[in-house]
Amino acid sequence: EVQLLESGGGLVQAGGSLRLSCAVFGVSFDDYAIGWFRQAPGQEREGVSCITSDGTGDSTYYAESVQGRFTISSDNAKNTIYLQMNNLKPEDTGVYYCGGTGLWLYGSTWCWRPDGFIKRWGQGTLVTVSS
Repeated sequence: EVQLLESGGGLVQAGGSLRLSCAVFGVSFDDYAIGWFRQAPGQEREGVSCITSDGTGDSTYYAESVQGRFTISSDNAKNTIYLQMNNLKPEDTGVYYCGGTGLWLYGSTWCWRPDGFIKRWGQGTLVTVSS
């Protein structure tokens, strides 16, 4: 059974940085697809950044709004996915979730439309960026 647990959210001023962590249980880190998604009040959940691996290499994807500021990475030894968030903006505010599956997935569509692909989710961690 795949389980995920997010941590690292908090309150930060615009321009600051946070690193989110997603501890993953029940997934082999040579075959997975895991993403970070966020949801602001009154808004639909959106894909932020995703990573998938087939054991020979990783593929990463970023929403246009976070390119150049966020970096997704994995630590296989710790079964953890990180999201380093730099130069945070107020519009980055929201609840951040990690979700995943124990399969490599082709392309990036699943990151932007996770329904039907991502069935396991963490509890979320709140990120608030003040101006």
